[in-house]
Amino acid sequence: MAENVTYNEDNIRSLDWKEHIRMRPGMYIGKLGDGSSYDDGIYILLKEVVDNSIDEFVMGYGKTIDISIKDGKVTVRDYGRGIPLGKVIDCVSKINTGGKYDSKAFKKSVGLNGVGTKAVNALSSYFRVESIRDGKLKKAEFQFGELIKDYPIEETSQRRGTKTVFIPDDTIFKNYQYRTQHVEKLLWNYAFLNRKLTINFNGQKFVSENGLKDLLEQNLSNDPLYPIIHLEGEDIEVAITHTQSYGEEYYSFVNGQYTPQGGTHQNAFREAYVKTIREFFKKDYDAVDIRSSIVAAVSVKVIEPVFESQTKTKLGSTEIEPGGKSMRAFVTDFLKTKLDNFLHRNPEIAEAIQRKIIQSERERKELAGIKKIAKKRAKEVSLHNKKLRDCRIHYNDNKGDEELKSQTTLFITEGDSASGSITKARNPNIQAVFSLKGKPLNSFGLTKKIVYENEEFNLLQAALNIEDGLENLRYNNVVIATDADVDGMHIRLLLITFFLQFFPDLVKNGHLYVLDTPLFRVRDKNETFYCYSEEEKQQAIKKLRGKPEITRFKGLGEISPGEFKHFIGKDIRLDPVVIDKNTPIQSLMEYYMGKNSPDRQKFIIENLKVEKDVVED
Repeated sequence: MAENVTYNEDNIRSLDWKEHIRMRPGMYIGKLGDGSSYDDGIYILLKEVVDNSIDEFVMGYGKTIDISIKDGKVTVRDYGRGIPLGKVIDCVSKINTGGKYDSKAFKKSVGLNGVGTKAVNALSSYFRVESIRDGKLKKAEFQFGELIKDYPIEETSQRRGTKTVFIPDDTIFKNYQYRTQHVEKLLWNYAFLNRKLTINFNGQKFVSENGLKDLLEQNLSNDPLYPIIHLEGEDIEVAITHTQSYGEEYYSFVNGQYTPQGGTHQNAFREAYVKTIREFFKKDYDAVDIRSSIVAAVSVKVIEPVFESQTKTKLGSTEIEPGGKSMRAFVTDFLKTKLDNFLHRNPEIAEAIQRKIIQSERERKELAGIKKIAKKRAKEVSLHNKKLRDCRIHYNDNKGDEELKSQTTLFITEGDSASGSITKARNPNIQAVFSLKGKPLNSFGLTKKIVYENEEFNLLQAALNIEDGLENLRYNNVVIATDADVDGMHIRLLLITFFLQFFPDLVKNGHLYVLDTPLFRVRDKNETFYCYSEEEKQQAIKKLRGKPEITRFKGLGEISPGEFKHFIGKDIRLDPVVIDKNTPIQSLMEYYMGKNSPDRQKFIIENLKVEKDVVED
């Protein structure tokens, strides 16, 4: 029988705006995180503030945005019109308040629901807004969303615009750090989508002359098979090329907003591209062969866009404007005209595209028999083997809590003891474990045939569900969890090589990490410290009052499940595997994964690490 619980008027509560945001931050900014992942909440806070400055630029006001991040404090200064002085406090502290409800002023804005800066305010331990307009300055300061100082309007000689300063609340964003590479990616996307805009960030300038063409050039990690096709129209811009990489790679945007999970505009582009290519060549090529190895960027502008979550990572709008042309028809009409005309004027590029299609078709047919056997084998193994201890919630679920789905994780481990400890310690709702059998094969230079012939690779691919791209990826975070010794580092390198060789978009889209686990346990009868470096160990020894007991963890299998709960729970430390714009993937892998050389051995032993760059002074 259910417990008798009182339910009356006393149980009904009304939360004010800041209480609700602080109690349910995931509803407003997605997952929290410590800054390891590009979609962690601290970057959403930054984005929400910058979005307002971008909207000013789009409306023709202010060509420069100055941004600085120092010691966790973020400052964003634009030179737009400035918030109307009498509404400064309301605009940052009253839900459903803003200028973007007036479609005449902000016809194709990113933020239309009046929540953005209010969420930043509520989730910051310190927040200050300044508006300069008509020679006057209005300033207000907040703590945790609560107004603490309302300054009177004063005369000023400063340039017009808005300045916002905030410090994320470290009780919500624990151990957070702004990582340079994630901030730079965000700002470059703003620059690519807003030509002639200059963004200054910590002494670095971000500006683009050629929009999405610049984006592709900067993000290509392999040589293009032909010059980038760059097409523009009213409310749409695309850039297209092909490489010899596997899979499909897309960068999609709506109203200047990066949509890493795609949506209706990206789906419309994929369909329209196939349709246009088939009609141009007058051949019914398979869609998989047409899109194989494509790298493309697509940007559309939509009136009153509808996103599938508050963080705007996936577009849900089916029309270009309410009651207007469908997204599919809009994109198809554009490509049918612009791309078809381009290919007729550039027959050498058309020939290169056709050669790539024929090559992909030949490889696909060669793989067909092997894939069929491999899929059957993967199904049999999954039924009778414990290689994959799955979780209940998956990233590609159609419904469910967006914050939980963003936390879905697959740990790739080596050895029964390590996988056993993680399996017992994990959260079975959102954390899965895949156990490797020994060291994986060095896949550098091999064709995709090996993915299906090698049981470990075949099962890993099947577990992730990435054979046909990232659209059905089952886990947002793919985490390599190996020992912190030379063998463990070698396994990391082999796995990273596998993903870069066959699924580079998994890495480029920020899904691949290395689990950071402690090297030492330092304790006495009263306290226990887990230390991730020699320096932390020495600091822990000094803090203890008694004689310390020091344990050096030689492998993950030595860490008990009870202890592992601390390291893969809410305080998990993940180091992102980052491929920046200057990383030549093919030559990098050839150098380190080609012939076994003294240079390669030296690299593995002394230098193997993932990017841990943090925004500094």
